[in-house]
Amino acid sequence: MKVGIAGGIGSGKSYVAARLAARGISVYDCDAAAKRLMRTSAQLRRQLTALVGPDCYRRDEAGLYTLNKGAVSRFLLASADNQQAINAIVHPAVFADFVGSGLSWLESAIMYESGADRYVDRVVVVSAPLEVRIGRIMRRDAISRSQALQWIDHQLPQDEVRRRADFEVVNDGLHDIDKQINIILEQLSCNRPF
Repeated sequence: MKVGIAGGIGSGKSYVAARLAARGISVYDCDAAAKRLMRTSAQLRRQLTALVGPDCYRRDEAGLYTLNKGAVSRFLLASADNQQAINAIVHPAVFADFVGSGLSWLESAIMYESGADRYVDRVVVVSAPLEVRIGRIMRRDAISRSQALQWIDHQLPQDEVRRRADFEVVNDGLHDIDKQINIILEQLSCNRPF
Protein backbone atom coordinates (compact mmCIF):
# COMPACT_ATOMS: atom_id res chain seq x y z
CA MET A 1 0.00 0.00 0.00
CA LYS A 2 1.22 3.49 -0.87
CA VAL A 3 0.47 6.26 1.62
CA GLY A 4 0.76 9.99 1.10
CA ILE A 5 1.38 12.64 3.74
CA ALA A 6 -0.28 15.91 2.77
CA GLY A 7 -0.58 19.27 4.45
CA GLY A 8 0.16 22.87 3.67
CA ILE A 9 3.40 24.67 4.25
CA GLY A 10 4.18 24.95 7.96
CA SER A 11 1.81 22.18 9.01
CA GLY A 12 4.59 19.87 10.20
CA LYS A 13 4.66 17.13 7.55
CA SER A 14 8.41 16.74 7.93
CA TYR A 15 8.05 16.21 11.67
CA VAL A 16 5.46 13.48 11.10
CA ALA A 17 7.76 11.92 8.48
CA ALA A 18 10.59 11.96 11.05
CA ARG A 19 8.36 10.21 13.59
CA LEU A 20 7.59 7.56 10.96
CA ALA A 21 11.31 7.21 10.22
CA ALA A 22 11.87 6.53 13.92
CA ARG A 23 9.60 3.51 13.39
CA GLY A 24 11.62 2.36 10.38
CA ILE A 25 9.26 3.78 7.75
CA SER A 26 11.12 5.81 5.13
CA VAL A 27 9.16 8.65 3.53
CA TYR A 28 9.88 10.07 0.07
CA ASP A 29 10.12 13.86 0.41
CA CYS A 30 8.75 15.45 -2.77
CA ASP A 31 10.15 18.91 -1.93
CA ALA A 32 13.66 17.57 -1.32
CA ALA A 33 13.44 15.41 -4.44
CA ALA A 34 12.32 18.37 -6.55
CA LYS A 35 15.26 20.45 -5.28
CA ARG A 36 17.68 17.59 -5.92
CA LEU A 37 16.34 16.94 -9.41
CA MET A 38 16.34 20.64 -10.33
CA ARG A 39 19.98 20.76 -9.21
CA THR A 40 21.19 17.54 -10.85
CA SER A 41 19.07 16.98 -13.96
CA ALA A 42 20.45 18.69 -17.05
CA GLN A 43 17.09 18.24 -18.77
CA LEU A 44 15.19 20.00 -15.98
CA ARG A 45 17.83 22.74 -15.88
CA ARG A 46 17.39 23.39 -19.62
CA GLN A 47 13.59 23.39 -19.40
CA LEU A 48 13.47 25.67 -16.36
CA THR A 49 16.01 28.10 -17.80
CA ALA A 50 13.97 28.32 -21.01
CA LEU A 51 10.86 29.06 -18.93
CA VAL A 52 12.14 31.32 -16.14
CA GLY A 53 15.04 32.96 -17.91
CA PRO A 54 18.84 32.99 -17.81
CA ASP A 55 18.95 34.00 -14.14
CA CYS A 56 17.18 30.76 -13.12
CA TYR A 57 20.55 29.11 -12.32
CA ARG A 58 23.92 30.32 -11.12
CA ARG A 59 27.27 28.59 -11.48
CA ASP A 60 29.54 28.46 -8.50
CA GLU A 61 33.35 28.50 -8.49
CA ALA A 62 33.47 24.74 -8.97
CA GLY A 63 31.26 25.01 -12.04
CA LEU A 64 28.24 23.43 -10.32
CA TYR A 65 24.77 24.79 -10.99
CA THR A 66 22.67 26.13 -8.15
CA LEU A 67 19.06 27.15 -8.46
CA ASN A 68 18.48 30.87 -7.99
CA LYS A 69 15.64 30.52 -5.46
CA GLY A 70 14.83 34.23 -5.55
CA ALA A 71 14.33 34.28 -9.31
CA VAL A 72 12.27 31.08 -9.24
CA SER A 73 10.14 32.31 -6.30
CA ARG A 74 9.42 35.62 -8.03
CA PHE A 75 8.44 33.76 -11.20
CA LEU A 76 6.26 31.28 -9.28
CA LEU A 77 4.41 33.90 -7.27
CA ALA A 78 3.85 36.23 -10.25
CA SER A 79 0.91 34.23 -11.63
CA ALA A 80 -0.98 30.96 -11.47
CA ASP A 81 0.09 30.30 -15.08
CA ASN A 82 3.75 30.57 -14.11
CA GLN A 83 3.21 28.17 -11.22
CA GLN A 84 1.46 25.67 -13.51
CA ALA A 85 4.25 25.93 -16.09
CA ILE A 86 6.96 25.10 -13.55
CA ASN A 87 4.85 22.31 -12.07
CA ALA A 88 4.34 20.78 -15.51
CA ILE A 89 8.12 20.43 -15.78
CA VAL A 90 9.05 19.40 -12.24
CA HIS A 91 6.18 17.18 -11.06
CA PRO A 92 6.47 14.43 -13.68
CA ALA A 93 10.18 14.11 -12.91
CA VAL A 94 9.47 13.85 -9.16
CA PHE A 95 6.75 11.23 -9.60
CA ALA A 96 8.93 9.11 -11.85
CA ASP A 97 11.66 9.34 -9.22
CA PHE A 98 9.19 8.28 -6.47
CA VAL A 99 8.00 5.28 -8.48
CA GLY A 100 11.62 4.23 -8.97
CA SER A 101 12.51 4.77 -5.31
CA GLY A 102 10.80 1.64 -4.02
CA LEU A 103 9.36 3.62 -1.09
CA SER A 104 5.73 3.29 -0.01
CA TRP A 105 5.26 6.63 1.78
CA LEU A 106 5.35 10.01 0.05
CA GLU A 107 5.27 13.52 1.59
CA SER A 108 3.93 16.44 -0.46
CA ALA A 109 2.77 19.93 0.49
CA ILE A 110 0.72 20.03 -2.71
CA MET A 111 -0.61 16.47 -2.79
CA TYR A 112 -3.79 17.25 -4.71
CA GLU A 113 -2.61 20.25 -6.72
CA SER A 114 0.33 18.27 -8.10
CA GLY A 115 -1.53 15.01 -8.76
CA ALA A 116 0.64 13.11 -6.27
CA ASP A 117 -2.53 11.58 -4.83
CA ARG A 118 -2.76 9.43 -7.98
CA TYR A 119 0.40 7.61 -6.84
CA VAL A 120 -0.89 6.64 -3.38
CA ASP A 121 -3.74 4.54 -2.00
CA ARG A 122 -4.42 6.56 1.16
CA VAL A 123 -3.66 10.12 2.27
CA VAL A 124 -2.84 11.37 5.77
CA VAL A 125 -3.21 15.14 6.19
CA VAL A 126 -1.11 16.97 8.77
CA SER A 127 -2.97 20.05 9.99
CA ALA A 128 -2.15 22.98 12.27
CA PRO A 129 -3.83 26.29 13.14
CA LEU A 130 -3.07 29.12 10.72
CA GLU A 131 -1.12 31.22 13.25
CA VAL A 132 1.03 28.23 14.18
CA ARG A 133 1.80 27.62 10.51
CA ILE A 134 2.65 31.28 9.89
CA GLY A 135 5.03 31.32 12.86
CA ARG A 136 6.76 28.13 11.73
CA ILE A 137 7.25 29.43 8.18
CA MET A 138 8.54 32.82 9.34
CA ARG A 139 11.09 31.20 11.69
CA ARG A 140 12.18 28.49 9.25
CA ASP A 141 12.56 30.70 6.17
CA ALA A 142 13.35 34.03 7.90
CA ILE A 143 10.56 35.75 5.98
CA SER A 144 7.85 38.24 6.86
CA ARG A 145 4.29 37.39 7.86
CA SER A 146 2.96 38.67 4.53
CA GLN A 147 5.42 36.46 2.63
CA ALA A 148 4.40 33.43 4.71
CA LEU A 149 0.73 34.16 4.00
CA GLN A 150 1.52 34.50 0.31
CA TRP A 151 2.95 30.96 0.28
CA ILE A 152 -0.03 29.62 2.23
CA ASP A 153 -2.45 31.34 -0.16
CA HIS A 154 -0.80 29.58 -3.13
CA GLN A 155 -1.86 26.17 -1.78
CA LEU A 156 -5.22 24.49 -1.38
CA PRO A 157 -7.01 25.60 1.79
CA GLN A 158 -6.32 23.31 4.73
CA ASP A 159 -10.02 22.49 5.08
CA GLU A 160 -10.14 21.25 1.49
CA VAL A 161 -7.10 19.01 1.98
CA ARG A 162 -8.67 17.73 5.20
CA ARG A 163 -11.89 16.92 3.34
CA ARG A 164 -10.08 14.89 0.68
CA ALA A 165 -7.72 12.99 3.01
CA ASP A 166 -8.40 9.62 4.62
CA PHE A 167 -6.72 10.38 7.97
CA GLU A 168 -5.62 13.46 9.93
CA VAL A 169 -2.74 14.20 12.29
CA VAL A 170 -3.33 17.41 14.25
CA ASN A 171 0.06 19.07 14.82
CA ASP A 172 -0.85 22.02 17.02
CA GLY A 173 1.57 21.39 19.88
CA LEU A 174 -1.25 20.08 22.06
CA HIS A 175 -2.17 16.72 20.53
CA ASP A 176 0.15 13.71 20.90
CA ILE A 177 1.63 13.10 17.44
CA ASP A 178 2.90 9.58 18.17
CA LYS A 179 -0.46 8.46 19.52
CA GLN A 180 -2.19 9.75 16.38
CA ILE A 181 0.35 8.00 14.14
CA ASN A 182 -0.11 4.74 16.06
CA ILE A 183 -3.87 4.88 15.51
CA ILE A 184 -3.42 5.53 11.78
CA LEU A 185 -0.89 2.72 11.42
CA GLU A 186 -3.29 0.36 13.17
CA GLN A 187 -6.10 1.43 10.87
CA LEU A 188 -3.87 0.90 7.86
CA SER A 189 -2.98 -2.52 9.29
CA CYS A 190 0.64 -1.69 8.70
CA ASN A 191 2.34 -1.12 12.02
CA ARG A 192 5.54 -2.39 10.48
CA PRO A 193 7.89 -0.95 7.82
CA PHE A 194 6.74 -1.53 4.27
